[in-house]
Amino acid sequence: MRPYALVNGLVFDEKAFHTDLAVVVRGQHIERVDKRQKIDPGMERIDVQRKYIVPGFIDLQLNGCGGVMLNGDFSHQTLDHMHATNLKSGTTSFLPTLITTSDQEMEQAVAVIKDYQSSDHTRTLGLHLEGPYLSLEKKGIHSDKYIRELKQQRLEFLLENHTHICKVTLAPENVNPTMIKQLSEAGILVSLGHTNAGFDVASTAIKAGAGFATHLFNAMSMMSGREPGVLGAIFDSETIHAGIIADGHHVNAANMRISKKMLGERLCLVTDATAAAGSDISSFDFVGKTIQVKDGICFGADGTLGGSAITMMGSIKHCVQKVGFTLEESLRMASLYPARAIKQKQLGEVKAGYRANLNIIDAQHRVLQSISDGKLVDHDVS
Repeated sequence: MRPYALVNGLVFDEKAFHTDLAVVVRGQHIERVDKRQKIDPGMERIDVQRKYIVPGFIDLQLNGCGGVMLNGDFSHQTLDHMHATNLKSGTTSFLPTLITTSDQEMEQAVAVIKDYQSSDHTRTLGLHLEGPYLSLEKKGIHSDKYIRELKQQRLEFLLENHTHICKVTLAPENVNPTMIKQLSEAGILVSLGHTNAGFDVASTAIKAGAGFATHLFNAMSMMSGREPGVLGAIFDSETIHAGIIADGHHVNAANMRISKKMLGERLCLVTDATAAAGSDISSFDFVGKTIQVKDGICFGADGTLGGSAITMMGSIKHCVQKVGFTLEESLRMASLYPARAIKQKQLGEVKAGYRANLNIIDAQHRVLQSISDGKLVDHDVS
């Protein structure tokens, strides 16, 4: 693959847009970000016609998209399809999310991720296990027949596979803080979610190493005057990051603004997307439950929300148009902040030495082109 330069664009350097810079891509990496006049005149140039050049988005919670679910088929084909669908809305890296299921299926998913990562690391950054160590009271759409305690033998399995399991969502009231510490020290991001814990228990988990919160506000204990709950523990912490779903259905816009004031650069956009994202399907299977899709909302037979149908570019658009965040901050919430949360040092910025995962977007919040590990992909936005 010959080196090339992206020129005549507004380059986002995580602080501001710059009109006088070019981005040089060589192989799978960004070689330089420099003044246009300093670029070798003989190098191939791609004129992006005054569009925005921004980092590739990172989704830390993706159950499925494009008509498929990870739980429905543990295969390279599923992951390839999820990646291709993701690219159309700007997500170049993601955590495939396995919903609460059996130990056998968990092992199958880990094996597939392990094999997939051996050939393609930056598409899938590791598996996210959302469950099964959850609270029955806050299980949401998860199947209660699979919810269970974390036993020592299963803990050892998680620790043995720490290079392929990036994140584990759990309810801290049902997991010993020592186990949380062991997971964290092994490099697995422990995320508080689907939990009915009180403030003290949640705070103890954070001190033990829990570094993330799964879909903030959803499926967790709320704040009251005398019991701050899990939400209060998250807001009281100075270290924990959190994912939030910006689809207009899961979290009110005012709550998003409050969360931004409380967490600042530790608030990340996640889609929690399902098979409905990037697809026109009207229903899909969610670990044995039929989920209906109507007006962009995914819900089960009892009305419980079952993931989302939003894309990451759609989330950014919602943040700008409905929540009142700037485009710059919304982009950081989809790239820089998630990269920091999972300690990825070569993703999330348009910077020399970083992976060449980029997007070309326009003022209408459309992804016109994506660059995945240096390879340019055009998108039909007509």
